[in-house]
Amino acid sequence: MTTYEPVIGMECHAELLTQSKMFCGCANEFGGAPNMRTCPVCLGLPGSLPVMNRQAVQLVLRTALALNCEISRDCLFARKNYFYPDLPKGYQISQYENPIGMKGWLDITLEDGATKRVRIRRVHLEEDTGKLVHAGGNESEVDYNRSGVPLMEIVTEFPPDMFSADEARAYLEKLRSILVYLGVSDGKMEEGHLRAEPNLSIRPAGTTGVGVKTEIKNLNSFKSVYKGIQYEVERQTAVLESGGAVRQETLGWNDLRNETYHMRFKEEEQEYRYFPEPDLVPLHFDDADIEAARAALPELPDAKRERFVSQYGLREYDAEILTASRPLADYYEEAAGDGADPKAIANYVTGDLARLMNASGQEITEIKVSPVSLRELIQLRDSGKITNAIAKQVLPEMFETGWSAQAIIDAKGLAVVGDESAIAAEVDKVLAANPDVIAKIKAGNEKSKGFLTGQVMRAMKGQAKPDVVNRLIDEKLAQL
Repeated sequence: MTTYEPVIGMECHAELLTQSKMFCGCANEFGGAPNMRTCPVCLGLPGSLPVMNRQAVQLVLRTALALNCEISRDCLFARKNYFYPDLPKGYQISQYENPIGMKGWLDITLEDGATKRVRIRRVHLEEDTGKLVHAGGNESEVDYNRSGVPLMEIVTEFPPDMFSADEARAYLEKLRSILVYLGVSDGKMEEGHLRAEPNLSIRPAGTTGVGVKTEIKNLNSFKSVYKGIQYEVERQTAVLESGGAVRQETLGWNDLRNETYHMRFKEEEQEYRYFPEPDLVPLHFDDADIEAARAALPELPDAKRERFVSQYGLREYDAEILTASRPLADYYEEAAGDGADPKAIANYVTGDLARLMNASGQEITEIKVSPVSLRELIQLRDSGKITNAIAKQVLPEMFETGWSAQAIIDAKGLAVVGDESAIAAEVDKVLAANPDVIAKIKAGNEKSKGFLTGQVMRAMKGQAKPDVVNRLIDEKLAQL
């Protein structure tokens, strides 16, 4: 059999964080009763006229600059004509020639640590469609609440730069992170606010060029993007190996069966009959507009990761995790302030706190442990007022109740035992109960000393300092 490799482009659609829709005053919100956030404009009723959402334009300009795009000084909106039940006007207001952003790029990090540049062809602004709800049998219902929501489309360059499902997933993860950092999208793929559509063909490994491509529509998770690409590569390979020909078509993805299915044969560009939207004025960006937008860009993930490494002395791996989302990075920075040990904070955020969040299904913005509370916990540990074992015992209580570390320590009497005579008494008990371990230590097995330390710490409920326990054990052993 011939070995094939995929050639992958990506179209991503992000719903923008505006208060109202793209061309009308209806609320831009998720969920709710069907068809309640509609008006003559977003329903496409005769005689209604669109009015452009200025904030949506600014958000797309911001994204185009963050993705290193050239900005089109003059842009037109166009009518993209096609007929589908969720498109009430029979056309979609979009951009065709001269989109807001062109010729950009995004660097992604691969699993081996290498960096790869993915070129971006265009970043443009359009309106979202309604949503079809398949009720079963031959019936489908249409909810137009989403119709007219500001939608940004980001399209990679052709010929494509990605050649594996891993690269495609890395690109989507990086893009989502940037959009959330910019505040242009909440990135909630499960709610359809960010949707990915891989376009892929296969070719014999080691060759150039592209084959006949298929498009997988509206994938709403990193997992489905990865699995969808893997499946489609296998399917196209089987078609070619059996002597068939791949057809250019639009596919859906079945999450339950982990396979693509045919939706329609893919339209050619000319079938959309683009022409300028006569009801909207052209856009014009001058130097002041562009530079003001550039100056307002926040610190993006790559720059923040590099700063975390240099400023806080973190490992690249930890900095990568902490900067994966803006809320997590902000939480870490607040916790690491005011004299806290930044490496200790990083270890807790990426370790114990992350495990608690994963188990509860909570995001960093939802937890009861504030950054200041986490900092205070670690400072109590570092000052010797509690042991590390007690700190790890207290954190789950803080996570569950929202109480401060000091309040939990006081309520449960968890402060470090400072009375060495009490510790010495427990050491005596442990030594008396373990003559066989003492014999091993006397015979040269120093590792057995750790067992004795553990027994004393257990008896002291973790409230004794390990260095004090070890010193007292050494002193007692020397006397035996």
